[in-house]
Amino acid sequence: MKGRDLKREGEAFRFAGNTFRVFNSRPLPAGKIKDGTNFAQDLRGNWFLNIVIEVADVPARPIQAGVGIDLGLKDFATLSTGEKLPNDRFGRHAAERLAKAQRARKHKRHIAKLHAKVANARADFQHKLALDLVRRFDYIAVGNVSALKLAKTKMAKSVYDASWSSFRDKLRYKPIAHGATFEEVNESGSTQSCSACGSKDSTTRPKGIAGLRIREWTCSRCGVVHDRDTNAALNILRCGRASPAVGIPCL
Repeated sequence: MKGRDLKREGEAFRFAGNTFRVFNSRPLPAGKIKDGTNFAQDLRGNWFLNIVIEVADVPARPIQAGVGIDLGLKDFATLSTGEKLPNDRFGRHAAERLAKAQRARKHKRHIAKLHAKVANARADFQHKLALDLVRRFDYIAVGNVSALKLAKTKMAKSVYDASWSSFRDKLRYKPIAHGATFEEVNESGSTQSCSACGSKDSTTRPKGIAGLRIREWTCSRCGVVHDRDTNAALNILRCGRASPAVGIPCL
């Protein structure tokens, strides 16, 4: 089936001989319907019609302001500007509500609604955060921290709460519609390297598992005092192809 088989009739759609009245989650952009054959159902039993529309390309903005993002567990993310974005920990709050519902032997449908409510809240939080970033910055670099590796450790619950992968996915496609540039970079060593002098030889830098407790350190080579996560975010920004050396002011 092709997108042309989906016919728009006012606030409804005609498809395969059936009329579907819909509520638009967001206004549909002007453009040719490329595909309108994807129907999906959420955990609450609600049905959605997903429509692919061909729209004009948005030209990339000149890169004047950039940001590096270090994804974390204590805070959801730290920006190279020094901003800390709190983690709402929707997953853990949901676990508490689910535990109460299960102890009370609530119906499966009620439990499914709790799952859906938390998933929607987490997605809303990430959508708003990603949109704010692409509006503020022309270039966004984010570290490639692996959720799969950490999910096998004692930090698994915190990793699932953070949902790094889904947030990076939103950062990939939102810049396209706003003319911003996105890049995922190798963040290996970003925590241990001094963002001021580049040294990896500091005797005070965080190292290994024990180093996770170190939240602030002083570079023994140049003497600069670092917030652990802000330092990592600055290094992530400099790892990108659009680094401060080629036009982005140091943040």
